[in-house]
Order: sequence, then structure tokens, then C-alpha cells
Amino acid sequence: MPTEKPQPAFVLVRPQMGENIGAAARAMWNFGLDRMRVVAPRDGWPNPSAVAMASGAGRLLDEALLLDDLPGALGDCHYVYATTARGRELTKPILSPEEAMRDAALRISQGQKVAVMFGPERAGLENDDVVRANAIITVPVNPDFPSLNLAQCVLLTAYEWRRAAGAIPEGRVHMHNTQWADQIEIEALATHYDARMGEAGFFFPDHKAANMRQTLRNFWSRMPLTQADTRLLHGILRQMVRWKDRGDGGA
Repeated sequence: MPTEKPQPAFVLVRPQMGENIGAAARAMWNFGLDRMRVVAPRDGWPNPSAVAMASGAGRLLDEALLLDDLPGALGDCHYVYATTARGRELTKPILSPEEAMRDAALRISQGQKVAVMFGPERAGLENDDVVRANAIITVPVNPDFPSLNLAQCVLLTAYEWRRAAGAIPEGRVHMHNTQWADQIEIEALATHYDARMGEAGFFFPDHKAANMRQTLRNFWSRMPLTQADTRLLHGILRQMVRWKDRGDGGA
């Protein structure tokens, strides 16, 4: 069984080579992390090459969660970081690994569930992955050679987690009759607004619709929403639809 010590989950998104998954497991266990989630691995699961490379960290692979898609992998999380070396046409906080893991340590000390996403080896995370994150982790690498191996990125982030976890800062947010919204609730909210705004003809013209939807989804992931907030926003949209259907006029 995974250890009970609070820690972030490391989510490997569509990893390609079993050897890199195994090396990532070793890197995690080097720094006391054992919550691995594997999303749609290219070569199937379990993977003999991953097991061979993991060596003494094979237990992490045995206990890793296998998920078909990213929403399923992030559903129980309250805050998500995406690792990427490339600039993005997305408005999000951008943190170094050190800053991100200090932030993660604080959030976890407050009872939040946190995840870090790592992209596939060939091209990294896609924008459709990154919009589901609340913040981006970028490593200050050589701009002429910015690509990090998957296991190297995991190792670097795990090292910074170990440093931050040794001195988790004090701090908390008073939650009055609510809790932080998790990614399942954020995903439901995003889907609700996407559907209703689509019906209203908001995503126009057609050639801009995909980018508009991505921008809207990114908007939800940037806000620190509580469960009460999501209920309120669902209620606002439902009432606006009811008002429209009554034919009471309006501009």
C-alpha cells in the first residue's frame, strides 16, 4: 500500500517508453514519493520494460493507478500543476519547480489534494492537457535545448518536493460551510457552461470555436473555486436559461 504521508500525486500523461516510466518510479521513490498515476500509456500496462528499469521501486508500479483519460486521473484533486518547457498561449501562473513544490507543500498542509502532470516524451503536454492545470511549472533550461527526459523532470520535481516537505509552512484558509472544489466538480462546471454557451451561439465563428473553448476551460482552472462557488455558478447559469425560456424579453 502507498505510504500515508501527505504528498502530491505524479501523473504521467500518455507516456511512451516503459523504461522512462520505470526510471520515473525510481526517481519518485528516491525522494519518498509513491503516488504514481499513469494515463493511457502507449505500450500498454503492465509494462515489463518499466518493471526492469524501476529496480527497487517496482512497488510503485504495482500500486500505480492506470487511467484512460486525464479528467479521470485528476478528478479528486484540488490543485494541479503542469510541467512544460515551452511557452504557452495561456494565461496561468508560471512557477519554478522550487516555487511550485513550496506552494504544493502549503496546499497539502491545508488538506488539499495536489497533482503534478508530466507529458509524453516526444512532445510533452498538449494545450488541451495544460488548460486543466491551475499553474505551470517551467524549468530554467538551456533555450537551445529545452527538452528534459521524462524521468529527469520527475527527479527534479521530486527533489524540490523533498526540500519543501521538510519545512512545510504554517498557514490555512478558513472554510465556512464548504470545501475546495475538486477537478471532477470543475470539469462538470466547465462542461455545463460549454454546453449552454454552445447552444446560445457563443462559440462563433466556427474557425475560432476551438480556441474559445480552450480559453474558457483555462479560465475555470485559474480560479480557486470552492464547492459553494461551483453550486452558485451552476445555479446562475440554470436561472439564466430558465429566464430565456420564459420569453420575458431582455436585451
